[in-house]
Amino acid sequence: MTIPHRLAAVPLATVIAVAGVPAAPATARAGTRPVHSYADAIREHVRVESPVDSDGDGRKDQVRVDIIRPRTGSRVPVIMHQSPYFDTPGVGFQLDRKTYGADGNLTKFPLFYDNYFVPRGYAFISVDMIGTRLSDGCPTGGGPSDVAGGKAVIDWLNGRATAYDAQGRPVRADWTTGRTAMIGHSYEGGLAMGVAGTGVRGLETIVPLAGPSSWYDMWRLNGTITDFRGGQAFMAKLIDADPEGKCAAVRQGMTEASDDATGDYNGYWRELDYRLTARNVRASVFSVVGLHDRNVMGNQFSTWWEQLPGTVERKVWVTQYGHLDPFWARREAWVATLHRWFDHELMGIDNGITREPRADVQLGPGRWITQADWPAPARSVTLRPQADGSLAPARSKGRGGYLDTGQSELAMAGSPGTADPNRLAYLTPPLEEPVRLSGTPRVSLKVTLDKPTANLGVLLVDYGVDTRIHGVDPAQAQGLKLVEGQDCVGESTDDDSSCYVRAADNTITSAYQVVSRGLIDAQNRRSLSRSAPLTPGRPYQVTWDLLPQDYEFKAGHRLGLVLTGTNADLAQPALGSGESATGARVSVDLAGTSITLPLVITH
Repeated sequence: MTIPHRLAAVPLATVIAVAGVPAAPATARAGTRPVHSYADAIREHVRVESPVDSDGDGRKDQVRVDIIRPRTGSRVPVIMHQSPYFDTPGVGFQLDRKTYGADGNLTKFPLFYDNYFVPRGYAFISVDMIGTRLSDGCPTGGGPSDVAGGKAVIDWLNGRATAYDAQGRPVRADWTTGRTAMIGHSYEGGLAMGVAGTGVRGLETIVPLAGPSSWYDMWRLNGTITDFRGGQAFMAKLIDADPEGKCAAVRQGMTEASDDATGDYNGYWRELDYRLTARNVRASVFSVVGLHDRNVMGNQFSTWWEQLPGTVERKVWVTQYGHLDPFWARREAWVATLHRWFDHELMGIDNGITREPRADVQLGPGRWITQADWPAPARSVTLRPQADGSLAPARSKGRGGYLDTGQSELAMAGSPGTADPNRLAYLTPPLEEPVRLSGTPRVSLKVTLDKPTANLGVLLVDYGVDTRIHGVDPAQAQGLKLVEGQDCVGESTDDDSSCYVRAADNTITSAYQVVSRGLIDAQNRRSLSRSAPLTPGRPYQVTWDLLPQDYEFKAGHRLGLVLTGTNADLAQPALGSGESATGARVSVDLAGTSITLPLVITH
């Protein structure tokens, strides 16, 4: 095996070959079939009493649950979609909404789950999250009451909570086995993680699609504000169609507790951190993550995944897309795989899915492989910036410097050979063989500042002309585009179509791609919970993880390390200011600076 040029100084044992197995389309095996009438399915609704009073009105919040189930004498398992989005903005890529008949029952359930799975012997329930649509209470940005509402529904399905029909009479879920799956995208996926973290009995599996595991990391990245200030309260108001004053006090409390002034992690964020309860998860997990997602970034998946108990059965799709449900990216394979997963986890059908490789990994447009787990087995390779502008394993010396100003990734990564006072750029020579990164890079900078803090930014860049999933421009980072035609997934009625428009990879031929990124407020180098200002003129070692990635650098391309200040694509301006950067001058000691990559040699 030929070692790529200038990585040859690394002993052969530090890189290993992993043969990725091309991903085959999911094949149909023995499983559930569409033998029940969708048009004749039973439609009903109940209100489940939760244990919380999130709006402080002296009454326990009741959760609206819309149900559709096959007309059968047998008990059936449940697929549950709990969402805050049924009022605003709607759910899914087409922003589906609920419609109701004269009897108050749904005539249209958003998304395809009911159309496809009810004929196959599953019940589907659509749950209005507490504080949204027809449920009581106030939304709390993924807080304990949001989670408690979902748990209460699963408790009711298993005979441990009370529900009422439209006339206020108690009603039992005597039609179900109690075996339940939760599925959802974004906020919805986070709710599934949170409910699973309660250890609730009867929740057999969850399918979080681009779901946040820590709401701190939705709005922060290592002490920096990475979305916008007041984000928790903004989201709570966005999804709440009730009168303005009803939940105003709750939102004010969220704003005060979230501490935008420092960006530090505190007790408020701890309550919204599902990683801390991951050890309690009993349900199996089928996760999907887009590693170019700027909304729910890849560490939301990777850090939670690592905290799950080793006994938890799991599966994952790792993609090069942005913030997307795979129904829009790889529809036929996704529906077939999800069907087999639910058949196994909820119906107990031995279809072999858990004996197959756990991970489907997308390495580029139309290119998928499978492997035993994620990340792939890899060895750490450390590269260091050199005084001549190269990036190599050798020890280095010298210094460089830049100003902490707000710069876009296009500005930071473009034209790496051009001097720029706002960044430093270091590149390897062209690679002689492909090199695959799989996992979480780690960077360590030795810096001296002229102010008490700075935002330290890092980009890992692939330099080389190639056709890629579109992720260079943040506005295009979802990676898909609409194309002609539609697919009908399941059965339809006049009111509820199972047909959806098609999408395909949105590609771009570009000279480079930002592969991973990192940002840290230097004051949080020791702790996210406590700021520690730096002494100007004194050197400090600052070490942290970049965002995870699975990416192949092709032969002839060059790996680039860009050191800079505030990433303007992520960090937001301070209140009353047009600037989020500190303006600090950052001096970098190259001898103490490095990036460590989990690398796999591929061919």
